Amino acid sequence: MYEGYAPGGIAVLVECLTDNKNRSAADVRVGFTRSGGQMADPGSVAYMFSRKGQFLVTKGDMTEDDLMMIVLEAGAEEINDEDEKFEIICEPTDVTAVREALKAEGIDYDDESIWYPATRIDVDAEGAKKVFKLIDALEDSDDVQNVYANFNVPDDVMAELEAED
Repeated sequence: MYEGYAPGGIAVLVECLTDNKNRSAADVRVGFTRSGGQMADPGSVAYMFSRKGQFLVTKGDMTEDDLMMIVLEAGAEEINDEDEKFEIICEPTDVTAVREALKAEGIDYDDESIWYPATRIDVDAEGAKKVFKLIDALEDSDDVQNVYANFNVPDDVMAELEAED
């Protein structure tokens, strides 16, 4: 696990799986440096994140309230509307209960364990471009499995970025 900051003070966690720590560290350092970010000491960013279970459920005919009624008793902490999907966040200890609640209702899902930020920082179009550039540079390394960051791109800013493409 490597830690660092993207431009604008955005906290970044980089999860790697490697057989060569030196190569991974060099790749991650280059990714940060070339994209305007900087590596950080171990522990200086990680405290801003916590391990959570994440479920992604395709919306279909289901409403957020319907889904909330199904998973709330199982231990779900929050449900976020993510365009065509709902994101369910829970504690790692509640993953099995949430999984069973979804299965009992016949709901298809994708799940994984993630590092979830305690707070998110809204970024403007320029800041979003810089963070996306850094994430792309980090993900270019074969050793990098996941990149987590504590930023949020508001809908109007995302629409502006999509209009530019």
